Amino acid sequence: MFSFFCFCFFKQLDRIIIHQQVELLEALLGTETCSKYEIKNHLGQRVYFAVEENGCFDRNFCSPIRSFTIRIADNTGREVITVNRPLRCNSCWFPCFLQEVKVQSPPGTIAGYVVQNWDPFLPKFTIQNESKEDVLKIIGPYATCGCFEDVDFEVSLNEMSTIGKISKYWSGFVNNVFTNTANFGIQVPVDLDVRIKAVMIGACFLIVSMQNQEEAPTELSTLGPKYSLTAGILQRSAAEKSQTQYLKNNSQLKNF
Repeated sequence: MFSFFCFCFFKQLDRIIIHQQVELLEALLGTETCSKYEIKNHLGQRVYFAVEENGCFDRNFCSPIRSFTIRIADNTGREVITVNRPLRCNSCWFPCFLQEVKVQSPPGTIAGYVVQNWDPFLPKFTIQNESKEDVLKIIGPYATCGCFEDVDFEVSLNEMSTIGKISKYWSGFVNNVFTNTANFGIQVPVDLDVRIKAVMIGACFLIVSMQNQEEAPTELSTLGPKYSLTAGILQRSAAEKSQTQYLKNNSQLKNF
């Protein structure tokens, strides 16, 4: 059964922000650390906190295709969603073993799957229910490394009629060059099945992990400690500015 708290939250959900926290250790030393995320509503209020779990070997040597478990907990610390990604390929040369994510909510109960579809040019994914029946399609642009602009992955019923999107928000030059952190947003119909909304969060995490590998951060330790500290502060400022801008734009759209 879908937990009562999750049901109440997802029932009224149509927009959500996933904010990856800036890891200063990663920026200073140039090593991958376990990612942490804040999941917020359209008002910027944190409703969930997510932590990625995997080994040091996976993060630093299998990074583009690394396996992970992301545990999502509410503000009381209770785990409400689990996202499992096994070690698989993401190359068009291996169409039979592409990326797949399993989403459980509550943990132990399958809510659905996210499956990467083979395409020689575009990033494509399918959202499936607990019975592995296709529900939604996600199609990204050819160039997923947006510079000075947002990157949108369109969500549709049949690759024709768009009903939502997963967006990567441009977070500024400093943040994009020196870290692989980012702000992502999800927009879905408010009447979408609550279990599929939970699976959409899993899809966003898969896209986050695949996007981050295309934008390797510059190692700040080679630039000197004084510059590293300054850049680390600017990274936090850039991430906060990006989130503030999203909330401002969202408010203007609502007023309009």
